[in-house]
Amino acid sequence: MTNVNSYPAHPTPSQWLREAALFADVAQADLQQLAADAQCMPLEDGQELFREGAVAQHYFLVLSGKVEVFRYGADGEERVFSVFGNRHLVALAAMFMAHGRYPMNARGQGDAVLLRLARQPLQDVCLRNPHLCMRMLHLMGAAVYQHVNEVEWLTASSAQQRLALYLLRLSEQQGPCVELPLSQRQLASRLGVRAETLSRLFSDWQAHGHVVGRGRAWKIQNPQHLQQLTHGAQRAF
Repeated sequence: MTNVNSYPAHPTPSQWLREAALFADVAQADLQQLAADAQCMPLEDGQELFREGAVAQHYFLVLSGKVEVFRYGADGEERVFSVFGNRHLVALAAMFMAHGRYPMNARGQGDAVLLRLARQPLQDVCLRNPHLCMRMLHLMGAAVYQHVNEVEWLTASSAQQRLALYLLRLSEQQGPCVELPLSQRQLASRLGVRAETLSRLFSDWQAHGHVVGRGRAWKIQNPQHLQQLTHGAQRAF
């Protein structure tokens, strides 16, 4: 692991933090405190970042590449809950959990570079910065609300409805050509369907001209069909 200060040609840790939406308007003095003892670390594809149950002393800013956060179910299958990309913060909520441990596992998805940040400076800055605390609560509240809606949707929807909603949400970020952040096996687990069912759905939709592609790369040709399938999934607030 290499200290970022050994790379004078690179942005400083506080400059990197400024690019994260959460810290965009934080005072420079607070940014410098947050970045105290920050370390730049490479993460190879599939390399473990932290393990569920380990003491949570650090959170991470993704400088390049991606990090996937997952758990193993009672059946031994791994379920990917989130994929964090460029300038996203990983394990932020774990810095405030009473048990002080990581609630999930994390690893690199492809090669990545992260900025490792300590928990204590974050807590110290939050104690004197109510605006930052409120922004953090809004972000975490939105995440909880999204997961509650996902649980409700999983219990009341069909496999094709779940896949349609997932693709539409991806297209909101990426446009009609989407790159799945998960393998099809991981996606099947995330959506609560069999891998064979997911593969059949993609094949059927492709045969009917609704989508075209293979593997992780797909183009949505008929978004209206997907929107019809997801009728009722969108809430008024």
